[in-house]
Amino acid sequence: MYWTEFLTVALIHLLAVASPGPDFAIVVRESVAHGRRAGLFSAFGVGTGILVHVTYSLLGIGLIVSQSIVLFNALKWLAAAYLLYIGIKALRARPADPASAELSLAAGERSARGAFVSGFVTNGLNPKATLFFLSLFTVVIDPHTPVPVQAGYGLYLALATALWFCMVAWLFSQQRVRAGFARMGHWFDRLMGAVLVAIGVKLALSEMR
Repeated sequence: MYWTEFLTVALIHLLAVASPGPDFAIVVRESVAHGRRAGLFSAFGVGTGILVHVTYSLLGIGLIVSQSIVLFNALKWLAAAYLLYIGIKALRARPADPASAELSLAAGERSARGAFVSGFVTNGLNPKATLFFLSLFTVVIDPHTPVPVQAGYGLYLALATALWFCMVAWLFSQQRVRAGFARMGHWFDRLMGAVLVAIGVKLALSEMR
């Protein structure tokens, strides 16, 4: 009965998740810098962050946030500050000698918790995601659709997002790919830092629509 609605939600989500953004940048950076384990945990963090958006959308809190300039701007500035913080840290990366670069590829210094939190916070604080899920649950999904069915949609969105970014993590954490990026070392960190800073600035300057 709800297959048409589900397929519409799935298609819209596919187009949204495939578009590069802060989630993509974080997962790629974790995967290249710290390996597959860190990349996968950051992907799980992003997927779990989706559940936050789904929960407040079902509770109607997202509507309150979207209608409050103060709350929306607080969320926006918090997210922008976080992206700028990790972006500036990456921009300050220094060159490493080849021996230490090879060692870091094998060491996997990043903790699973740290990688998970980076993905979770990046997605959970994203106000663009707030507006996306609000529109999804108020415009695309019929208000009369039973809450358990809507929750099922939300669970699918979280799992599909995690799966997508697990694929991204798998691709960018391959030894050959990591070794190629390792040769560029600090330049890759600086590039990803510039991307995160640019996203943070764009987010900070964006207006509530």
